[in-house]
Parts: sequence; C-alpha cells; structure tokens
Amino acid sequence: MPKQPEDKQQDSRTHQPHEFGGALSTSQINLIRGRFAPSPSGPLHFGSLIAAVGSFLIAKTCNAEWQVRIEDIDPPREIEGATDTILRQLEAFGLHWDGPVIYQSESIPRFQHILAELQSNDLLYACNCTRKKVNAISDNGRYPNICSTKDLSFDGEVAWKLRHGQADYSFVDQIQGACHFANDLYREDFTVKRKDGLMAYQLAVVVDDIDAGIDHVVRGSDLLDSTPRQLRLYEVLGKEPPLWYHLPVAINQDGNKLSKQNHAEAITEHQASQLLVQALQFLGQKAPAELQHENVESIIDWALEYFSIQKIPQKQQIPYFD
Repeated sequence: MPKQPEDKQQDSRTHQPHEFGGALSTSQINLIRGRFAPSPSGPLHFGSLIAAVGSFLIAKTCNAEWQVRIEDIDPPREIEGATDTILRQLEAFGLHWDGPVIYQSESIPRFQHILAELQSNDLLYACNCTRKKVNAISDNGRYPNICSTKDLSFDGEVAWKLRHGQADYSFVDQIQGACHFANDLYREDFTVKRKDGLMAYQLAVVVDDIDAGIDHVVRGSDLLDSTPRQLRLYEVLGKEPPLWYHLPVAINQDGNKLSKQNHAEAITEHQASQLLVQALQFLGQKAPAELQHENVESIIDWALEYFSIQKIPQKQQIPYFD
C-alpha cells in the first residue's frame, strides 16, 4: 500500500490548509457531468487508474454522468491500439461510462473556429521563439512574452499565444483547498496552437469541456498549474468554469510521477480487484483488505456506498511502490 509522507509543494503555488472551508462536500452540491480524458499514448497504469476511479466516484456519488473522452489530437505520441486497450481496461475495472465515447480529434474544426475568433479579437499573437531561447533569457523557464509586440505572421512554423489577463486566477480546489500562484504564472502568455500546427492541450481541453457541459473536472494535482491558464480561457470565452478536484498523484521510488513516459506498468485485468482496492485506499477510502477477493462489481458497489471526498488526502503527491 502507498505510504503518505509530508506533501511536497510546488514553488509556484502557496497552499492554504483548510477544513474544506470554501470547498463543498458531495452532499452539498448537485453535479451534472464529469469526465475521464486519457490520451491514447499507451495503456492505463496505476496513476491513471487513480484519476479514473476518483473522477468516476465523484460523479456517481453526485448523481452526475461520467463521460470518457479520448484526447487523440497529438498523433506523434499516440500508440496504435491504445484507445481500444484503455476502454477494455475501464470496463474490466467496472468503470462504465455514460453515453458514447468522445474523440477529441472530432472537435478540431471547432478549435479552429475558436482560434479564429480569438485572433479577430486581438487576443492572440504569433511567436517563433525556441525553448532554448526562452531558457536563455528567463530565470524561471517561463515565457517572457517577447513576441507580443512583434506582429509576426500567423503563417509558417510559429506558436499561437494567448495574451494573459489582468485577473487573479486563484481558485478554491475541492480537495487541495485555496490555490494561489506566483504572479509570473498569471502574467505568462501561453500556447493555444503549437508550432507543428497541432492544437495545444489548454485550448482543446477547455473548449471540449465547455461544449460537453462538464461542470466538474477531476484530475491529478500535477495539472494544478494548468488551471490558471484554463481559467483565463474560460474568461475570454465568456463561460463559467467548472469546479476543480485535484487528486494526489502517485510517485515512484525516484520521486517521479507514475506515467507512461516513466514506463509505469500497465494495469491488468487479472489484478483488477486488488488494484481497485489499492486505488480506493490510495484515495483515503477505508476499503477493507478482504474486499480485494471480491469481484469488481462488488468493490464498486462498496465504493459508491461509502465514498467520502473528505477522506481524500489533501496532498499533491503520495509514494506508491507496487
């Protein structure tokens, strides 16, 4: 089972402990639709299982729909057959989604339309900076907005940047509490279309969530720093942002997040009951050990009856050594 040491905080954010002051329990709120949005860059591993289980339970215990969206807009990173594998894994673990599977690639014309609107409102500009150049002139690796006044052409190999806003994009996370970020993050223009012509994650995820009516987003705390940028997009698109639930992420013995890039081991059907119970325990739920000898349907039934969001550790990272 994972151990739970003291949390490691990110430098760009201050974390204010709370007793869910400002956050809402599942009994206090009616949600409509959540989602789990894996990329088809490989099979699910224990880290992604945590996100799937957490998002599923938060949606279902609030009587909300749980949608599965395959974020397939980065072909160079995609693995053939990964989508089918991911869907089989979810079904094997008793995580059944509502409605059809959504494929993000089908929204590309919609993303292009949004980009055209932002461009016409002078909210975008082209940038031809390389990462090497940014690192050479930036002390913290953040983009210093140096192309914002150059009036470069949007044609060719350039990134499209969204101009930063003037608001304080802090927020109350329903798990992590009050989240505040350094001013340089708020004032950093960020990419909405990549140099290679592909849509950037920040734009695609926000537009898809808006169009799907997603009113709560459950994901790993490694994406906390993405939230201010996404709040800026909700602002310029004139839409109400969702509630945010950032779960602790599992890290390995080296202190790195379990991920496909770090070669995390794929979850397998023959270990479904054991891993499902471990995921619940990782999320602070008091699942009895003997539950791992039951089938996944019984485990999910137990989780739906006893799940409590207040029991999820208010941590960004928890070691998990399988």
